[in-house]
Amino acid sequence: MHDWLTSFAGAEKVLEQIIGIWPDADLFSVVDFLPDENRGALLGKRATTSFIQRLPRARSAYRAYLPLMPLAIEQLDVSAYDLVISSSHAVAKGIITGPNQLHVSYVHSPIRYAWDLQHQYLAEAGLRTGLKSWLARAALHYMRIWDQRTAHGVDAFVANSDFVARRIRKAYGYDSTVVYPPVDIDRFQLGTSKEDFYLTASRMVPYKRVPLIVEAFAQMPDRRLVVIGDGPDFERVRSIATPNVTLLGYQSNEVLVDHMQRAKAFVFAAEEDFGIAPVEAQACGSPVIAYGRGGVLETVLESHDPQVRTGVFFQQQTVVDIVEAVERFEAAGRFAPEVCRNNALRFTAERFRAELFAVIERNRC
Repeated sequence: MHDWLTSFAGAEKVLEQIIGIWPDADLFSVVDFLPDENRGALLGKRATTSFIQRLPRARSAYRAYLPLMPLAIEQLDVSAYDLVISSSHAVAKGIITGPNQLHVSYVHSPIRYAWDLQHQYLAEAGLRTGLKSWLARAALHYMRIWDQRTAHGVDAFVANSDFVARRIRKAYGYDSTVVYPPVDIDRFQLGTSKEDFYLTASRMVPYKRVPLIVEAFAQMPDRRLVVIGDGPDFERVRSIATPNVTLLGYQSNEVLVDHMQRAKAFVFAAEEDFGIAPVEAQACGSPVIAYGRGGVLETVLESHDPQVRTGVFFQQQTVVDIVEAVERFEAAGRFAPEVCRNNALRFTAERFRAELFAVIERNRC
């Protein structure tokens, strides 16, 4: 059971590996509008979907139906199966199962915008005040009640990081086993020849804080930054970019890997539940300068030992902190590409499949 299938991003890469373990499994989702070019990763499977699939503008505005998703997911019938695996960052774990079924939920995060990120979400959506704000707050209140109640229907929680495990404990009151998500390490090959530029790459949405990184490098005109990615914040980034900042927009995987292999360091300012991009950068042999919150604390190693360290952290999402972190990085000396690569090897797809399968087998007993 997967929340929704509309694009092929991090959660769908996890789903791909789950289906790789159980290739004969049936697939369920609230909606399934996955592009045809991504269907092969799911072995050609199409999901059994909810009534939301047939509602007006469901393809483009499925998120607007969030208040209906608890009802929708409860109508999906999985009673014929002995094992149900939910891949959940929103509502998937709410699928109804019986006492003779094992329900294991791989949680990317409890619903972020209903729990600890509610106030950030309301601010970014312009819903701090007014009638729409109160309607949104009421809907999120209802989602929290439903989300907490349906946690009792899960037999075993699996978290994608220690950070998310703490979120699960806080929101649901249950412990979980950490199984880090799979990263396609083979796609990001080691590069040992580094050039004199820093790199950041992500979809330009507010929480990624790409404008903050660009503002910081505006204060460091002698240091070059390359920015890969597109999204709602792109025009803002372009308006503040200085001559030492190169904006490449959306690029192919080949271009992204090439820049990751040649970059002096990868700069990351988001608070992520896990954060795949920093691992991909390390797989390419590039160290990471990252905001020291969230899953990145588990994937990047800060140390004085050159045989251990793979990056440095900054403690606040501010221009001053990023500038100071870059200065500390420059003063630290060489970061070994091979050490970065070896650290990334902790997060392979093979390791994910083995650990998830072991968790489920333990709970079958």
